Formats: sequence, structure tokens, C-alpha cells
Amino acid sequence: MDTPLTQPGPPTLPAAKAASPRRAGPARVALIGVHGFGAHHLKNLERLTQAGAVELVAVADPNPPSPGALPDTTAVHPDLQSLLAGSHRPDVVIVATPIQTHAPLALATLASGADLYLEKPPVASLADFRHLQEAAEASGRSVQIGFQSLGSQALAAIDKLLKEGTIGTLQGIGATGRWVRDRAYYKRSRWAGQRSMDGMDVVDGVATNPLAHAIATALRIAGARTVEDVASAETDLYRANDIEADDTSVIRIRTAAGLPITCALTLCASESVEPYITLQGSEGTAVFHYTKDRLHVSTSDGERSLEFGRDDLTENLLEHLAGDTELTSALNDSGAFMLVLEAVRTAEPPAPVTPGYVRWEGEGDAARAVIPGIEDALERAIGAHATFSELALPWARPADPAAATVLFDDGGRPLAVQRTGARLNARLSPRPYLHPVATLGGTVVTDHLPADHPWHLGAGFALQDVNGTNFWGGRTFTRAAGAYVSRQDHGRIELLPSIAGEPDRPATRQLRWLGTDGQALLTERRTLGHEVLGERVWRLDLGTELTAVVDLSLGSPGSNGAAGSGYGGFFWRLPACKGARIFTCDAEGEPAVHGSVAPWLAWTASFGEVPGVRSGQPATLVFSAPAESADPWFVRSSGYPGVGSALAWDKPVALAAGESLQRSLSVWVCDGELSPAAVASLVASGNTGRG
Repeated sequence: MDTPLTQPGPPTLPAAKAASPRRAGPARVALIGVHGFGAHHLKNLERLTQAGAVELVAVADPNPPSPGALPDTTAVHPDLQSLLAGSHRPDVVIVATPIQTHAPLALATLASGADLYLEKPPVASLADFRHLQEAAEASGRSVQIGFQSLGSQALAAIDKLLKEGTIGTLQGIGATGRWVRDRAYYKRSRWAGQRSMDGMDVVDGVATNPLAHAIATALRIAGARTVEDVASAETDLYRANDIEADDTSVIRIRTAAGLPITCALTLCASESVEPYITLQGSEGTAVFHYTKDRLHVSTSDGERSLEFGRDDLTENLLEHLAGDTELTSALNDSGAFMLVLEAVRTAEPPAPVTPGYVRWEGEGDAARAVIPGIEDALERAIGAHATFSELALPWARPADPAAATVLFDDGGRPLAVQRTGARLNARLSPRPYLHPVATLGGTVVTDHLPADHPWHLGAGFALQDVNGTNFWGGRTFTRAAGAYVSRQDHGRIELLPSIAGEPDRPATRQLRWLGTDGQALLTERRTLGHEVLGERVWRLDLGTELTAVVDLSLGSPGSNGAAGSGYGGFFWRLPACKGARIFTCDAEGEPAVHGSVAPWLAWTASFGEVPGVRSGQPATLVFSAPAESADPWFVRSSGYPGVGSALAWDKPVALAAGESLQRSLSVWVCDGELSPAAVASLVASGNTGRG
């Protein structure tokens, strides 16, 4: 869901004013909520008491702490009201209670004249946040929000490396969290896993409570603190557990400065892993494990890991009240996070993950939901800045019909889906492509937006160098650098309204290849057809006619000096597979067929295995060479699975304005593993669909 961010409201308020000077001696502290995360505060207050910094004068909780858990001098109350009615006169009140109680307890605390430490998330709606801002300003009290990760000293180091350009220009941020939570976690309280309760907002989802630090930390690194610092927030929410809120989600944010931040989070992982923030730079990456205060930097100069300390937020609040420092996690600096929470709160309810894609491990209350393959999905999401729906995961919501349509089917069974690619991140060179393409038996034989190369998009046509514009995606290989470099040179291929084909003839698509300035460099007439040849084989026919709008040079990394990397033109990205066998009529294996010229190339393997869910299925793809030119085959299997017909293998192709170039080929999509003899027989049958 895309949330408009033009909601009316008061302007951003200045930072809360420091409280009047306190009397000498330890700060008088009251704690509201002694269980859950409140137990952490009790331990921390014990440490600060021993240091002479605080005196815990009172606590409030309807369930009193166990005997001996508190100092003898600490009073115990059932609620905040009775605590404030006493004679304790707390300087600071710490609120660590259920989310839906934050707003009234915070307002009551400020009205009493005490300064406030409020656990995250601050409140359960943007309206409550604005009300709290106004109350804090009127009272003159200070409010610290309990985003503990913001106390990490690594954040200053990250700010420094970004300013110094250590990883180049920051192009995007990804936040990844994959934790495990069992049924007992959702039974620990009435509000756990709820969106609302008794008419009150709760918003206890993965993004707004357990892994809220991932979002808050990513926003802080991006410099997005206030509501005005965020341009948009989109949500794609799911639940595998029997709860109301989300447990597996993508939150895609764009800052006012245009920086994409994608947060991919789950509580349904196969095992818990420390969450991390990935800084995607033009010259390297930095990964921040915020729960460990550990930073790993990777550039062309090498890799290094650094560990940092952390400032305690309670101590920071006390120092702020003494006039010594600014608040680390001030209320007003939570505005950007609250805008994201509001997007989650107002989004459509999380979609349930189809039970067939959920594996349950453990028994009774210890049972936990696992979504097989979720780890890969999270990495894909942050790499491509894509939602689960855009990744076309089998359990995700269907894509927008305007963005993806079934192009070919067989009796209602989809064989090929056409995607416009219009909403892809600019660095992926947005363009139309086919995915998924499946066998008649339902085995998917294409992949898109993979974590290793997010710009690999199913089956289609693309080139890395058209007069210096990159229509392939990712980094560009240049002869001058002799290497792949990050440049703002990505074009986009726009799919124009289709011209419907007759039932026995291919569909025709008109496309425009637009440069970085939005001007057309090429026009394209693309034909797509298919024929079912039996119970186990169907054939996909593809053709393109590229016409130059201006004088052009069509190139590849190979034509720019990268030997053996002449990819560009037709390309088919395969999904992960096992037992791959790649052969032509006279060669076998990646080293032998890569760069060779042959009338056809076959790839046979087992596809679609998901451990614990389903076994792989054998399938074969047979690619025919273009009828118009003896283009070499580009083949990869060791690093990733992909096949292409290289239009500009080691030298560019020149087109004068108005001149056209044609390429047409066929792909047989087969269930089962075909032998070389069977492939040769299939090709020799003449079922090419061309001519």
C-alpha cells in the first residue's frame, strides 16, 4: 500500500527544551511496567543506582514484581495514576508498557512535570504522535524514545565514511531482519500480534515492534528523522501465524532526498540471525549489525570489520537534563519512523501466507512457522528494492494486472507472464520481460531479480551499451576504466499499448528504448508467439526488430574490452537448478559452449526444489540460434544460471538513423531431461515457428 504523505498537521516542532536544573543528588526515577522489556530497565536502573546516578523511587504495574526484585525503599503501585498521586516526585518516568498504553501514560507523565523515557514505538498512530509532540512542547519536558540501537557509536563512524566517500555515493539502504518466534510469543499477552484491541490501535507487527529498530536505524543513517524527511512509504504485509498483525513484510521508503530504503523483515525464518542494515554504495558496501554494534566495510581496497561501543539511552537522558548533551533519540526525531508506522497501521490487513508454503517446526506452544526460502526472498527484496508481490513469490499477493499479464496459457495453466518492469528501480534499467515461464507440467524455468544480479530479468532483450546508455542494469564496463564502474547511465525500455495478434499469429509489441534524458534512442517491434507441441513440450517464439532513431553503436562489455563477456541481446535467466547439463550439437559443458557458434543449445536440469516442501522436477530448455546471424552463445552455470545470444560479442554493431536490425529465435520448453539425440530430433522436426 502506498501511503500519501501530505497529511495536514502542525509544522515540525523544535527539539524539546531541557528541563529546569535538578537538585543535587541522584535523579529520582519511576518505572512503569516491570515485566517484558521493563525487566531490562530494572537491571539497568540497578546498575545506575550502584553508580549513584539514580534512585528508583517507585514502580507501577498491575502485576507486582517478585519479592526481592526491587530496593526496599522502592514503592509499588498498581498504575501510574496512583504513583503520581503519591509523594515520590519523580524527575524521570520510564514507560515500558504495551503499545496501546503509551499515549495516555506519556501524556500523564508530561502533565505531572516529569521528563519521559518512552519505549518504542512511541505511540500507535501519527495523530497520537502529533498530540504527544504538542504536549511535550507545552510542558517544556524532554522525551527520549527507546530506540536503543541509535545509541550505537557505530552511527558516527557510518556518517563519517559516507561523508568521506569510502563506499562512494550512497545509492540505497536495505534493512534485513529474520527472527524466529513461536506460538508462545503470541500468547504472552492479549495484545501480542494484534492490529487493534478493544477499539484501540496496537499495531504489533514485525516492522513496528520486534524489528522496529531495523527501520529506525536505517532512517537515521539516511538522515530521515522528521515526517517531512520521508516522501513515501509502501507496505507489503503478510502473516504465516494465526494473528491479526504482520509477521513477514516489506516496507519500501523513499526519503525526501530520493534515497530508497527497503526493509525486508520476518519472524518466520528457519533460524534467527542478527539483523543488519546494508548501505549500498557506488564503490562498495557497508553492513551494520546493529544489535552487535559491528560494521563490515567492503570496497575494492579490501574488507574490514570494526566493533563499537554503545551509549545507554537512560544515561544520555540524564546527561541531557544536566545540560551536557543532546538527546540521542528525541521524540521529534521519531517522526520519520512514525510515518512508516502510520503506513502500516492504515494498510490493508496482512495477507495470510498459503498454508502449503508454511512449514511448522516444534510442538505445542514451542511450534513455530517457517516460510521456506524466506531468507533468499529478503535478500532479493533489498537488492532490487522490490516488494514480495513484485518478486512474484508464490505466496505473495498477485501483481498489479497493469504490471503483469498472462501472455500464453494452456487450458488455463499459465505458460508465460509478460511484465512491464515499469516500477523497477532505475539502477536495474527497467524494461519488459517474461517471468515466470513454465513447462506444461508447471515447472518454472525463469528467474528474475535474483540477489546475485538483481537486474537479471527473466527472458527478454537488453543491451549494456547503446551510445553509452546502459539498458542491461547494474554497473557498466567501460574501456577507459578497464572495469565495471557505477554510473548514472541507466536507460529504460517502455512497453507501448499492444497490438493484438490473431489467434494463429504472434502478438506484436511496440517498445521505445529511452536514454537517461528521456529521449528515444531505439524503437522496437517485438513479436511473441507460442505453440503447444504435445503433452510435454511447447515452443516460445521471440523476434525483435530494432530501429535506430539516431546514429547508434550497440555494444557489450565484450566489445568494450571485457574478454568473454559479450552478453547483450536475447538473454534468459534460469532459476537455481541441480545437475545441469549444457550442450550443443558438437560441444558440452560451460567452457566448451560459451562463446561458441552452434544452431542450438540445450540446458537440462532439475528445477524448483524447496527443501522440506517439494522436490525438484526435471526440465529441458532448447534455444535455437537467431536465423539472421551466427551470434555466439553466452553461457553461465558456475556463478549463476543464464543463457544468451550475444549480439555484440567482441565488437559493436553500428546502426545509422532509420536503419533496422532483426533477431528471431525459438525456445522449446520441455518437461523431463532430454538427451542430445532427443534434442537434435526435436530441432530437426522443423517446429521452429519462424518463416
